[in-house]
Amino acid sequence: MTGKRILVIITLIFTFCGASHAQNIKILLGPDNIAQNQAFTITVEVQNDRIKSIDNFPEIPGFDRVGQSSSSSTNIINGQYSTTQSIIQNYVPMKEGTVVIKPFTINVNDQAVSSPGKRVTIGPAIQQQRRYDPFSYDPFEEFFGKRKPQEFTDVKEDAFLALTIDKDEVYVGEGLTVTLGLFVAAANQAELDWPNDLSEQLAEIKKQITPSNCWEENFKINNLNRESIEINGKRYGHYKLFQASFFPLNTEEIKFPSVPLDMVKYKVAKNPSFFGRSRKADTKIFHTKAKTVKVKELPPHPLRDQVPVGKYYLGEELSSEELQTGQSFTYQFTVQGEGNISAIDAPTVAESKDFDFYAPNINQNINRSNNKVRGSKSFDYYVIPNEPGKYDLKDYISLVYFDPYKEEYDTLKSQFSVNVSGESKKNVSISSNDLGSFYNIIDLEKNTLESINKAGIVKLIANIFIVVMLGLTIFFIFRK
Repeated sequence: MTGKRILVIITLIFTFCGASHAQNIKILLGPDNIAQNQAFTITVEVQNDRIKSIDNFPEIPGFDRVGQSSSSSTNIINGQYSTTQSIIQNYVPMKEGTVVIKPFTINVNDQAVSSPGKRVTIGPAIQQQRRYDPFSYDPFEEFFGKRKPQEFTDVKEDAFLALTIDKDEVYVGEGLTVTLGLFVAAANQAELDWPNDLSEQLAEIKKQITPSNCWEENFKINNLNRESIEINGKRYGHYKLFQASFFPLNTEEIKFPSVPLDMVKYKVAKNPSFFGRSRKADTKIFHTKAKTVKVKELPPHPLRDQVPVGKYYLGEELSSEELQTGQSFTYQFTVQGEGNISAIDAPTVAESKDFDFYAPNINQNINRSNNKVRGSKSFDYYVIPNEPGKYDLKDYISLVYFDPYKEEYDTLKSQFSVNVSGESKKNVSISSNDLGSFYNIIDLEKNTLESINKAGIVKLIANIFIVVMLGLTIFFIFRK
């Protein structure tokens, strides 16, 4: 066997081994039939690799996207090992019926993975089975028979459910951030646990506390993380369950009702023993307090019903400050800051013969973090100068907005000035158009007035033509 053949065989062996451990990415969809109080899942599973990057899971009409979880496993069989890592996205159905999940694609580890979708039937709610608690089961009862019933005591919990709002009153269009959270004291002695139907409860709570007269920006809380905070000198663990910013569309008061949350709470045995049960599962219902937020009308202004509300500043880019008439340039007007970015309309462009502004391309970015909605919205204009001269762009494009912190109107104006050189182009649009054959022969026609009332002459000629045709017809008939 030659060295070259040995090298080929070794290469094939390593290629086979590498292929056997190559990452395998797939999307797994939940069952075809679920109950209204059950969750549907979409799972991204990666074998023999880690999930380094993944896009957002799709929105499914008819479902609320709620909690997200992950799992991993390692298997070793005959000396061969394989790993599997999964991310599971939960969806809660809004009502009974049939939902069609359209085909979709998720980018995982910079690789596009597709799913054909499916049809899911949602039936009536079913009775949820209580989770198995190994501490509430006494295995020795099967051998020694029933003993004296164990007595359990209720330990007072040091916890509360709260709906916190960062503002008591707002202007129309001004955002307020609402957070639903469970607060558990660091010194709490009672055993609390999340219920099996937490996703369903949160979906129902969201429906109750979402006002109908507001634009919503949801912070999309997918994981229940504990955040340590201090309230009145006391340490608590804070679990955010829901968070969103609401932007009122009118002056109607925003009312948040009291909402309940059922938690699992364990009672502990009065006289615990090695063979008996040490705790017993029970239910504890927490309630929030109802709250109302006042909405104020914006101060008088001609554009009061059109201006965006927020704390904004201007970012802008210009392709060149030295321009030629008739030659296009690009100008970017970017509104940045805190507020309802989605509600920002294009800035006002003044009508002028000096410049031709074409409809802008729009790009929007929204960041929901630190209890605020921030972002930017860019308007990219294609502009053609028509007249030579020096111009300040603030005279041609601007955006009026209302600052709720200063409680006054302000205007975003360009800081750029441009120098335009070249010949005037104000008549180019007229001369460049084809005016037709009428104007092409105007120099060849006589410069005298003629009557346009020629109906009598036309009628006479038509009658003569008819008589001649009739005579010819009679002549040919008699001749034949």
